[in-house]
Amino acid sequence: METLEQIKASLETSVPGVKLEIIPNESPSGQRSLLVDNAHGVAVAKFLRDDPQLRLDYCSNVTGVDWLDTVLKEKVKAKQLVEGVEKEVEQQIETKRAGYLEAVYHLYSMALKHGPVIIRLRTENRSDKNHLPSLTPVWRGAEFQEREIFDLYGVIFDGHPDLRRILMWDGYVDHPMRKDYVEPDDYDYEPTPHDEVLEKVKQRQPAEAKP
Repeated sequence: METLEQIKASLETSVPGVKLEIIPNESPSGQRSLLVDNAHGVAVAKFLRDDPQLRLDYCSNVTGVDWLDTVLKEKVKAKQLVEGVEKEVEQQIETKRAGYLEAVYHLYSMALKHGPVIIRLRTENRSDKNHLPSLTPVWRGAEFQEREIFDLYGVIFDGHPDLRRILMWDGYVDHPMRKDYVEPDDYDYEPTPHDEVLEKVKQRQPAEAKP
């Protein structure tokens, strides 16, 4: 199979205006991924599926990721005058990065027996600009998994054929997989409370008055 660098180069040639970035991975797996700009997400997906050298016809799984606001720290070297002498000193630069949500797609070729190729789509933020293009029209197997990400993370997939909650009930207003999710204490509205939830309900109820 082609390297990620070769795939990136082919996409940049075949999809005019596309913006791509290879995302490193420091985990033991070392599986790098390709960040795709949202405007060209569907076009990139179609190329990966239809290109005769790739034929990535199977989307095995789609994963949601929540990235909170954070401060990035970077050490840089700069020249400064120290007691009249120019010296190279190390400084730490802090940069604020706004949070965002991601959908990560793992792609394989059943026809050519290779993969995975991992691509990412990233929202602008975690609040009002939380839209991504749906890739379900390209890989139908992504349908329920995009619904799960919509339900648990709050990503809105534009172009999805049936975008609605799949785990939480209708009327639920939060997204339980968000890193800043606060568990409610009003368990009386749980449709099917069991075990630990029932115990928490009992704790909320006032103790029965003794006769």
